Amino acid sequence: MLCFLKGMAFVPFLLVTWSSAAFIISYVVAVLSGHVNPFLPYISDTGTTPPESGIFGFMINFSAFLGAATMYTRYKIVEKQNQTSYISTPVFNLVSLVLGLVGCIGMGIVANFQELAVPVVHDGGALLAFVCGVVYTLLQSIISYKSCPQWNSLSTCHVRMAISAVSCAAVIPMIACASLISITKLEWNPKEKLNGEDSEDLEEVVLQEGKNLGP
Repeated sequence: MLCFLKGMAFVPFLLVTWSSAAFIISYVVAVLSGHVNPFLPYISDTGTTPPESGIFGFMINFSAFLGAATMYTRYKIVEKQNQTSYISTPVFNLVSLVLGLVGCIGMGIVANFQELAVPVVHDGGALLAFVCGVVYTLLQSIISYKSCPQWNSLSTCHVRMAISAVSCAAVIPMIACASLISITKLEWNPKEKLNGEDSEDLEEVVLQEGKNLGP
């Protein structure tokens, strides 16, 4: 098991790199295809229309797998540390793992149920992923403090807790913005561009108004 854990050291790095690439590539493809407004689109909007929807779904699914692998590795590390020095109850460590895996399931839901096709399921998966992920980071930060200084430096604990605090603070605006988007239409939809008849009608109205305003 120890050899296995040593071989898993690259997984957290790959998780961050792959997930970042998933968002960036989906955004670039969506913008170049004219499917989203390039100015700060909702992340899910960059994965609703082909071809970016396929890219988004595939890459986020793999990100969910990498996340689960990272969390399980962390769980086994803490379990091993507990055998030599008691740092947290096994239940606390297990609860953290379960919440993390539930968050990964939420990521899978986001990847496979597009926002425009099944918005309720998609939004539920996003909420599940975000909230469970935030609670997971908070619990892991607490475990880090309990294992300090034997297994973690104090500065590492502070950094982890700072990330957890920022994530917790982002929960409220995330829910507020998601609710706002659900009741309004803030995202840009290229299908709503004027067709030929609408353009002619608009032109006629503008010309008529110009005549009325003229001398």
